[in-house]
Amino acid sequence: MAQGNYEIQVYGSDTVPPKNLMVEIHSNFTPIGQKYSVGGVIPTNHQEHETLELTEGINSWSEIGFYVFTSEQAGQGVQWVGDHIRPRVRAPDSWHLPVGLSLSTEVGYQRAVYSPDTWTWEIRPIIDKTIGRWYLAVNPALERTWHGPDVRQGVGFAPGAKVGYDFTRKVSGGVEYYADYGRLGSFDTLHNQQQQIFAVTDLNVSPKWEINIGVGVGPTSATDHLIVKGILGRRFDWGKHSSIE
Repeated sequence: MAQGNYEIQVYGSDTVPPKNLMVEIHSNFTPIGQKYSVGGVIPTNHQEHETLELTEGINSWSEIGFYVFTSEQAGQGVQWVGDHIRPRVRAPDSWHLPVGLSLSTEVGYQRAVYSPDTWTWEIRPIIDKTIGRWYLAVNPALERTWHGPDVRQGVGFAPGAKVGYDFTRKVSGGVEYYADYGRLGSFDTLHNQQQQIFAVTDLNVSPKWEINIGVGVGPTSATDHLIVKGILGRRFDWGKHSSIE
C-alpha cells in the first residue's frame, strides 16, 4: 500500500494572516519501511522526503497552500514526486465558537511510481482547543481517488489527532496519531490499515517560526515501521504593517 509520508502534520485551526507567507520545509526519513517494490511502486525503506509548502494568507479567515513533494533514495537520486494545492477557510473570531474550527480541501498529483493513485482529493475538517497548558486537535479527513486503482473504492477515512502539553513557554511535547482506515462503511482489517503514532516536540521560539520534531512507529504491517520527521517553518510579512510581533 502506498503511504503519503511527505507532509506529516496535524493541522491547527488558525490560518495564515493576510499579507503573510508561511514557508515550510517538511523533512521525513524512513529508517525501516517497505523493502520491496509492490505494484510498480518504489519501496519506502531508507527514503528521504523533502516537501516545500508555501501558504499565503488571503484574508482574516482564509488561506491557500501549495506543495512540492520530492524524494531521495539510493539508486533513485533526487526525484520530483508531485504537487498539491490546498485552499482553507476557518470560522471567524466573531462567531465566538468554543473550539477552533476550519476546513481545508486538497487536490493534487503524484507520480505512479510513488503512488498508484495519481490524482487524489481530500477534505479535512479541523477542530482544536487549548485548555490551560494542554492542546488538543482532531483532523477527521476524508479522501477520494480520482485516477488510479482505488478510484472505485469510494471515500476513505484518514483521521489525524494531536495531544500536546506546554512544559515551558517555549517547549511543548505530545503525541500525534495518523491513520488510514480504508473505505467508509467497509474499513480494512487491522492488518491492512495504516496507523502511525509519533512522539513529538514543538519549539515555540517565536510566533514567526514553526519547529516540530518527531519519531513515529507504525504498528500494522501496512505501515512503515519507523519514521523520523521534522518541520521548519518561517512566516514572512509583505504588508506595510506586520501582523506578527
